[in-house]
Amino acid sequence: MDFLVAILASAVRSGTPVLYATLGEVVSERAGVMNLGLEGVMLVGAYTGFAVTRSTGDPWLGILASFAAGAAITLIHAFLCITLMCNQVVSGLAMVLTGYGLSALLGRGVIGETISGMAPLKMPFLGDIPFIGPIFFQHNAMVYVSYALIAVLCWFLFRTRPGLDLRAVGENPRAADAMGLPVTAIRYFYCLFGGGLAGIGGGYLSVVYAQMWIEGMTSGRGWIAVALVIFGLWNPARAALGAYLFGGVEALQLRMQAMGSSISASLLLTLPYLMTIIVLTLVAIRAGKGILLGAPAALSIPFRREDRD
Repeated sequence: MDFLVAILASAVRSGTPVLYATLGEVVSERAGVMNLGLEGVMLVGAYTGFAVTRSTGDPWLGILASFAAGAAITLIHAFLCITLMCNQVVSGLAMVLTGYGLSALLGRGVIGETISGMAPLKMPFLGDIPFIGPIFFQHNAMVYVSYALIAVLCWFLFRTRPGLDLRAVGENPRAADAMGLPVTAIRYFYCLFGGGLAGIGGGYLSVVYAQMWIEGMTSGRGWIAVALVIFGLWNPARAALGAYLFGGVEALQLRMQAMGSSISASLLLTLPYLMTIIVLTLVAIRAGKGILLGAPAALSIPFRREDRD
């Protein structure tokens, strides 16, 4: 039982940075803007959060800086795709290279340095609940914030008028424009907000999880986040389950390495990504049966206001 609790608790910790990026991409794609550059955005957020925490000693300022940095670099993608109407896939791939190169350049002098990041924070009463407490309520503040963010986004997207406006822009921007909604402004706002959340995912890695800077420390988590949006059918709660599934497999492979498993370490490192491929394959099979629902109809389609009938 202790082994299971340890794995599930590690799944929550390991899945949280992917969760933030996934939730950000859900919001952005709901507005019709796909950002394949999450890997680069997370790296910029990771370095910025580390650098600010290192200079100020305040991890909360580091997390806020991660959000700002993620939104700032995403502004480039938003301008290219929303204003200039460039191909969103090409722009996203360019963002990956930009984020990787920029973070590597800025962080080359502090590789391996450690910081005093965010300490664990056991939730009163909830943390003492048998089995449930150690898994969900003996972590750090950013994990608890992610719980609230899942609930707020579910409520916002499906229970509020602004959430309905957001989904309308992603489904049919021309109809939304005819209703008087500022389509371009809405797409800009949620694209930048999603980039900010991805930045927080990177900041979590450097400020909370590792508490140090390592070049390329996201290790493909941005790509996993993009895949989990599809796995979650553009639903925040389902995307959270996917993030924790990824975190669980990652935690399992780390534990197996620590136990001296005879399986190759290189093979164990591939387990989280292999699991993601398997899950996406199963989703695609179900999609062939008409079960895959939730993709915004206008995803990746530029909006030109003069095209309105």
